[in-house]
Amino acid sequence: MSLCCTPGGKGLLSPAEQQGLGRQLLLAMSAVGLLLLAAYWQFAVDNGSALAQWLTAAAALLMAGPALRAAWRSLQHPDLHGLTDLLVALAIIGAWASGDLLSAALLPILMVLGHVLEERSLLGSQEAIQALSTLTRSRSRRLLADGRHEDVDNSQLRSGDCVEVRPGDRIPADGMVRQGHSSLDTSAITGESLPQDVTSGSQVYAGAVNLQGLLQVEISQVGEQSALGRITALMREAEMAKPPITRLVEGHAGAYLGLVLALAALSWFISRDTQAMLAVLVAACPCALVLATPAAAVAGVAVAARHGILIRGTAFLEELADVSALVIDKTGTLTSGQLSLQRVEVLDAGPGPDIQLLAASLGASSSHPVSRALATLAGTQPLLPLTAVQEMAGMGLQAGTAWGQAVLGRPALLQQMGISHLPPARGAASLVGLALDGRLLAWFHLADTPRPEAAEAMQQLRQLGLQRQLLLTGDHAAAAEPLAQALGIERVVAQVLPAGKLAAVQAEINAGYRPLVVGDGINDSLALKAGAVGIAMGAQAADIAVAAADVVLISKDLRRLATAIRLSRQCRRTLSLNVALGLGWTALLTLLAALGLLGSAGVLLAALLHNLSSLLVMANAGRLLRFQDRLPALAAPAGKT
Repeated sequence: MSLCCTPGGKGLLSPAEQQGLGRQLLLAMSAVGLLLLAAYWQFAVDNGSALAQWLTAAAALLMAGPALRAAWRSLQHPDLHGLTDLLVALAIIGAWASGDLLSAALLPILMVLGHVLEERSLLGSQEAIQALSTLTRSRSRRLLADGRHEDVDNSQLRSGDCVEVRPGDRIPADGMVRQGHSSLDTSAITGESLPQDVTSGSQVYAGAVNLQGLLQVEISQVGEQSALGRITALMREAEMAKPPITRLVEGHAGAYLGLVLALAALSWFISRDTQAMLAVLVAACPCALVLATPAAAVAGVAVAARHGILIRGTAFLEELADVSALVIDKTGTLTSGQLSLQRVEVLDAGPGPDIQLLAASLGASSSHPVSRALATLAGTQPLLPLTAVQEMAGMGLQAGTAWGQAVLGRPALLQQMGISHLPPARGAASLVGLALDGRLLAWFHLADTPRPEAAEAMQQLRQLGLQRQLLLTGDHAAAAEPLAQALGIERVVAQVLPAGKLAAVQAEINAGYRPLVVGDGINDSLALKAGAVGIAMGAQAADIAVAAADVVLISKDLRRLATAIRLSRQCRRTLSLNVALGLGWTALLTLLAALGLLGSAGVLLAALLHNLSSLLVMANAGRLLRFQDRLPALAAPAGKT
């Protein structure tokens, strides 16, 4: 493994690499002990210089082995990490050749200690990933077909299994509540600070804590396919991220090494100062540059996950900072996907039952979304008795009442049953007629309800520079335009098919914009893939939409769109500063070393300052972990508490 740098370009340390780091630390501590003995013999014992010299040489030999092995591996597998190992090894050999045994011993000790500090830095990427993994590393109570249950490890769960989750237990995998009602603490997964109520049919995510009731959950996604699994995988990928400047240096690693060697030789030729020459080799190690992107990337992905935002890769984290337009779906994205009554248009208020109570009684006989919305009109009143209820799938239903045959359904059903009517101008998503004994009594106008946070979310995006906003929907214009007007969206394209959505996104790109595309359905998948960044509303999105998206909102709050952009821009600022720190510090330190301005202990001072630059990069990235975008609670919808 690398002697000096955190292996960001290689992913997380494996158990074997962690053991290797432990062995290096043990060797370093042993070498420090030998050097302390040498110092004691040198200054406290008469005529102890010879033994002190031998002890110093022993310490140098003890540390030379790992350094030279790392350099040899770097020749076989060249990259920036290997370049650092090679420069350190050359500096150690130079110290040996010049008789500077103290520098030959202290230099690798300082580099190993710097490596350990990086691994235990405030970023704590490995600990963060391990903490995520432990959220689902436990046992579950799997229900069997005969009603019994068995205790199994979560790794044994499969899609389709049903598990029992007791109060205090964690949800073992993504799934849907099949039975029970409870509140969940989902803060570790979606970033929601308040407990989330769930009941039969609710989507739940691995790692959430059951706070109250007993739940039966049918598993849908396990392991790496679950939300937690994807977050963990993303953090691992983030550790391998490399910015363009890193790839540029790696592509010219040979030339860089030659330049450093030439500069070190020139420094020695001019000054005849061995310390200055060795200091150049150490100062030019690009550790801070190696760490610049992985440190910021891991922090960004972790913070995004904490806010309920799943980002598929660091490239999209960076792309989010540059989006300049919004293309958004309506149904299920800007709206809740649940119909509500907009208005009732009474045509015949003659003798008979209460019109709304009759519609509610008929609606209660069906599970169709339109029927369920009308069933709420009854309130606390008892429903009217019905006989011979007959439902025509997707059209409506009819039933016998004390006042005659009642029909509740679409205009096409009324026409099919010979009930004369003149449909009004459409003003809502769904139009339902109520007829009694052949007479049309009323029209019910229903529409999908906007999400309570939608208007605020759109305003936040406009404040972030996304003034150009387009609403794309397969619904008709009469339903889409009032919603767009209420949300401040100026442009609407209605009754558009998936291919049309794709064409609309491509038109935005051709016009010079970088569109952020947001959707949740199968018909949005092409558009999501075509946008500069595609975001799926993952809480209820179709699987194909989630697969096509670059970012998934695990949280169902639309205001997290603005959170994602703000976080992306903060990450880019952090990354730019990290790269500037890495390059600037290395260049300045190398120049000071070449000019002999680091003093008589130049190589040791260069090692200390080199490690300091790495820690500064890590600390700067760690500031991202303090990013908080707390959302105020939403006001209760009108008429509700």
